[in-house]
Amino acid sequence: MTDPALVIAPAPGTPRCAPPTFDGTHGLWSVTRHADVRAILTDPAFRVPQAAPGAAGTLAWLRGAVARFSGPDRHPVRRAAAVATLTALDPDLLRRDAARLTAEELDRNRDRLDVSARLARGVPLRVLAARLGLTDPAAAVPAVAAVAAAYQPGAGPAATRRADDAVATLVAMAPPDPPEVLANRLGLLVQACDATAGLIGTGTRYALLLSPSVSTAALLAEVLRLDPPVRGTRRIAATATGIGGQPIPAGATVLLRFDAANRDPAVFAAPDRLAPGRPALTFGAGPHRCPGERHALALALGVLEVLRERGLRIVAEPRHEPHPLLRVPTDLAVTPR
Repeated sequence: MTDPALVIAPAPGTPRCAPPTFDGTHGLWSVTRHADVRAILTDPAFRVPQAAPGAAGTLAWLRGAVARFSGPDRHPVRRAAAVATLTALDPDLLRRDAARLTAEELDRNRDRLDVSARLARGVPLRVLAARLGLTDPAAAVPAVAAVAAAYQPGAGPAATRRADDAVATLVAMAPPDPPEVLANRLGLLVQACDATAGLIGTGTRYALLLSPSVSTAALLAEVLRLDPPVRGTRRIAATATGIGGQPIPAGATVLLRFDAANRDPAVFAAPDRLAPGRPALTFGAGPHRCPGERHALALALGVLEVLRERGLRIVAEPRHEPHPLLRVPTDLAVTPR
């Protein structure tokens, strides 16, 4: 076990904090300072990229109906639908469900398995799907993963076709609801898929090195800050405005880097050291702040507490999926000490 002052070095590609800069290669502004990122997240002059409506039961329908990709005219109602669904989910029950499924997987594999393959996506998605009333939680896992792979703009035709089929599968499994309520119910699963997998994978890496004097909950809060599963998000300037002393033209895309802002030396005295209680921006801020923070942490906590109780060790350092804004381990084998 290591000392409580665990150092978590920046992930490869994490930029340094600096004033907003224009990236001509990608045609966007990069925003890295904590104050600037928070200001944009709470400023109505900056809006999320919006998705157009689509044919019922398709990926385009899902994206066009969820709060995540909605403008200020539709966002409050859609967010309320998602929040109402989450309010009915008890985080303590989610944690217990996740712990039970994790223990069952470990027992089947004699405490030797790949956390990324067997636990990181499968456990939280099975728990959520069951609690959300889907009829076949195990079959929902690959369907949700297929949708998540094409959820953000820019997916290719093959990935989009797979996602269309997967959305139809999930709709058939879900309880009957009005279309926007159903879309936001399914959206909770999709948005939990990669982010929770990244939190569990990275959390496992550090949890199995950690002194017993530091709680798993405190560790997870700092993993969210120092090695976040979602490294950034985009906003569009609705009007000509400014941030951090830089003029931002109307229509400009800004990339908000949580991974950099969460280590801003203007906010954090020892940016790389584990020091629970310091505020992370990983779940966002303002009207689009993720409403599922307590639920995501509960799911990850259920998995990691069991792994720590079993006294397991990591076989080798993990590799990560090649994605510019997600930090999700692809392989993380554990075994008894």
